[in-house]
Amino acid sequence: MTSTATTTHARPAYRAFRVRVARRQALTPHFTRITFAGDDLADFGTAGFDQRVKVVLPLPDSGFAHFPDCDDWYTAWRALPAEQRNPFRTYTIRDVRPGDLEVDIDFVGHGDEGPASRWAARAAVGDEAVIVGPDERSPGRTLGIDWRPGRVETILLAGDETAAPAIGAILESLPVDATGVALIEVPDVADTLPLLAPDGVDVRFLPRSPDGAHGQRLIPAVREWVVRTCCAAGCIPVPGRPVEFDDPDDAPLWDVPEGVSLDGECYAWIAGEAGLVKALRRFLVSDAGLDRHRIAFMGYWRQGRAELD
Repeated sequence: MTSTATTTHARPAYRAFRVRVARRQALTPHFTRITFAGDDLADFGTAGFDQRVKVVLPLPDSGFAHFPDCDDWYTAWRALPAEQRNPFRTYTIRDVRPGDLEVDIDFVGHGDEGPASRWAARAAVGDEAVIVGPDERSPGRTLGIDWRPGRVETILLAGDETAAPAIGAILESLPVDATGVALIEVPDVADTLPLLAPDGVDVRFLPRSPDGAHGQRLIPAVREWVVRTCCAAGCIPVPGRPVEFDDPDDAPLWDVPEGVSLDGECYAWIAGEAGLVKALRRFLVSDAGLDRHRIAFMGYWRQGRAELD
């Protein structure tokens, strides 16, 4: 007897999408929005929030000729000779429009310090690219989303310019009755972005002084808000010492609560430079007394390195 049973192939949570640059828009002196388009994006994930993806960059001589199209793209990529491996960097999706077959990603410009910044500064309409992102048809399509609050009374969103796109997407997803604050440190006063947020969420852009260090404005702003809002309401103890920037080398750089109830008074989401993130997390847990299970913190990058390992 011949069996008619078939094996269903599980779709990978993430896969490579071949795209092209459809539009390029300078938003501020340091923010550039690139709109990617392609027929393949009909199946791109639409879960939103702080969805992380990989932007794969072309090689000077071969473009994407060697980039793997298989499900396990990363293993195949690692097996390639070094000169055939396309570089890639992690970014947050700003918007997805499946009906238009388009995806927006906001890039932070910092000169020629890294391959992604160089590419974004020169990208032209029609240029090819690859985005490794979620497949809407996969059961694991929400992989790469770290915004996971429960029913909380107050939210704290804090980050540097690299976290601004994710914060913008999160703000747009919040219920109309949400309350809290979004604190975003940026390089220049002209880098203020028009973000949509519920009336109860205070959005503040904090420009650094020229040549100012990361955290110069964000660290005191977070401390002031926590003392004035959470501590004054009796939610958490009053912290007793100033927040100090920390060296992240001996600490985890990524910690997102999973498998626990997040319902309560406050939920904090912090992202950006690793030392800044570690300092704010230590302040919230050790000094302000916030439950560590109600803090998501992500070290997107580390001072002096192009990409976190």
